[in-house]
Amino acid sequence: MKRGTETRGRIGAITRAETRVLALLVILLPLTSALLGAQTLQRSVPQPEYVRAECNRILFPGDSSAFGKLYAKMDSVLFLGSGHLSIVHIGGSHVQAGTFTGRLRENLLGLRPGLDGGRGLLFPFSAAHTNSPGSFTTNYSGYWKVSKNTSKSPDKRLGLTGMALTTGEDRSYIQVTAVPRDPKPGQAHFSFDSVRVLGYSGAEREPMLILAPGDTLCGRKASNDSCWTFPLPTFTDSLRLTTRGKGEFTLTGLILESSRPGITVSEIGVNGASLASYARCPDLERDLALLRPDLVILGIGINDASGPNFSEDGFISGYKLLIDRIHSAAPDCAVLLLSNNDSCRRIRKRGYVTNPNGAVAERAFLRIGKDCGAGVWDLFEIMGGLGSIKKWEADALAQRDKIHFTEAGYELLGDLLFNALMDRYEQHLMNDDL
Repeated sequence: MKRGTETRGRIGAITRAETRVLALLVILLPLTSALLGAQTLQRSVPQPEYVRAECNRILFPGDSSAFGKLYAKMDSVLFLGSGHLSIVHIGGSHVQAGTFTGRLRENLLGLRPGLDGGRGLLFPFSAAHTNSPGSFTTNYSGYWKVSKNTSKSPDKRLGLTGMALTTGEDRSYIQVTAVPRDPKPGQAHFSFDSVRVLGYSGAEREPMLILAPGDTLCGRKASNDSCWTFPLPTFTDSLRLTTRGKGEFTLTGLILESSRPGITVSEIGVNGASLASYARCPDLERDLALLRPDLVILGIGINDASGPNFSEDGFISGYKLLIDRIHSAAPDCAVLLLSNNDSCRRIRKRGYVTNPNGAVAERAFLRIGKDCGAGVWDLFEIMGGLGSIKKWEADALAQRDKIHFTEAGYELLGDLLFNALMDRYEQHLMNDDL
């Protein structure tokens, strides 16, 4: 009896940290022979020597408690296969292109099998005559009028996506397929069993989904006319949206949801967007609340800091207002700030000149992180600091405009950001504190 009592005492004395270590070992068990002997959740990422690998971490200039909650939620999803982790990435052209966020999404879903929690929020960019992420495909028919938050006076009320499409024609439709445009080996294909159509109607026109010829589904309209919810009879990877009725209907986004537990990563990006652009989106909070984010990643700033009249104090004030709006919609979510990448300005007769505002913005992001309890991923420092964009261009990782990255460059950013998140997560697994 005494020996049994001692045994139970030892079992009961297993600490939270030891439990986390055991859980980490479970995750690290090889899902394929390629993972045999793995000692970390981070990816092995070949990177140029000018990339400062030692700086690739999440900084916490202030309070980090929100990330503790985030990683506790991740514990449940990864170890127990229960719950849903929602991540939202907001920015400009770096995000609209889709490759950066897409790589982060693929890495997260690769942590263990069965983590597809739905495709999340997307916008049918083809109907807006602009570039679209490669992780899904869209096509359209009929007339759709476009509004964007990059206009100083958008003629339509905008939401989180920063774009709107308006039609008054029964024949107009939008087709969405949650399958990559050019699938790569191992790339996720998403399925969903519920759709939220974000938007509003000025009259009697409402959205409808066509599941098959002659099979039309009507949605449940929210009391505030903000969205229509369509529970689907089975999982699918595609939909066709049309509208019926009098007047016009304005579409501001689609949320493709899954009832299965897992991880959802939504990207929201508008080419040329700045802090002022998202300030022109009055329905941002309403839409964000529908996503129930656990982590919001903010990569806005490269367009704010592009000119010679960049104001550090004005930038900080604008960011704090945006973070306040985010927390009003999702009070417990963690916020991660991505500092601006190094870049150049093109000046007549001088060619491309290094933009000194990258270093100014870096300092501003650290101040914002401290004041708002946000994490900071210091991309400016990680990529090599002032003047480093030219090195990235020389290695075909940045484009000739010395602002944007190539597909390979965005994939590297997605890998680096994933590793930084996993570095902090591994610390969470080993310790109670970040």
